[in-house]
Amino acid sequence: MPGKQAAWIGLGLIGLPMAARLAAAGWQVKGFDISKERLEMAAARGISAVASTEAAIEGASLVFTSMPTEAALIELARKLAAGMPKPAILVETTTAGPAASAKVAETLAAPGIAYLRAPISGSVNLAETGALTTFVSGPKAAFDAAKPALAAYTRAQIWLGEAEEARYAKLAVNLMVAVTAGMLRETLALAQQGGIGWEAALDLLGESVVASPLVKYKLEPLRRHDYTPTATGALVLKDLDLIVETARQAGIEVPLAREMRAAYQRMAKSQLAGEDFISIVKRP
Repeated sequence: MPGKQAAWIGLGLIGLPMAARLAAAGWQVKGFDISKERLEMAAARGISAVASTEAAIEGASLVFTSMPTEAALIELARKLAAGMPKPAILVETTTAGPAASAKVAETLAAPGIAYLRAPISGSVNLAETGALTTFVSGPKAAFDAAKPALAAYTRAQIWLGEAEEARYAKLAVNLMVAVTAGMLRETLALAQQGGIGWEAALDLLGESVVASPLVKYKLEPLRRHDYTPTATGALVLKDLDLIVETARQAGIEVPLAREMRAAYQRMAKSQLAGEDFISIVKRP
């Protein structure tokens, strides 16, 4: 893309490493976050830290956003609709439901901004190594133009359609992540009740038919009882709220999602909410 000028708005736990990989790939990235600490961290990683959204998007051919909530995303979309340069493409990486995303699309339609819904699948560690996956929907021409930049921080870029398909894909995958955590919780409790030690239980899971990439990824932290967050329990609860509400609007029954939401709601009342989502295995 001409100029390779990019903006990144939202430099949180996973937004920052993605933006840093984009900068390392040769893009001139201007970044903004409301946190002074995150801006300082961004500056140390090759990103030009700026003081406002307006300063970040000036001259950008791609504008990336990574917001903590749907409300923040919708508010930001209004600001971008008023000031985003043309013909810049918006690449939106937040985990958001299709209803909120459709509101963003409506806001951006009048000024003619190309809007790519591009949520990611993966952890902070995968963001650091560029091994994330991104599900993308929106104008195909915009996807083709943005794909080299997407490849700077993801290993796979999957285009799914012109509308909200990527939002549904992200929620569907995150539902399986949450349910896997719940299965690990019950599996380890059952194994230990049967006299199988913690290490042995993890070993047998790693060598069994249920050893998915996610399970294998979590085995070593579980061995060390290391619950440093790659995604917090509070964040997974937010995603489960989106999943349950999206399913309700669509008339789909999701009893497993509801069960896991209840489990993470209980977790949210303890100190575990700030730990990695897999710390749900510690709950009785």
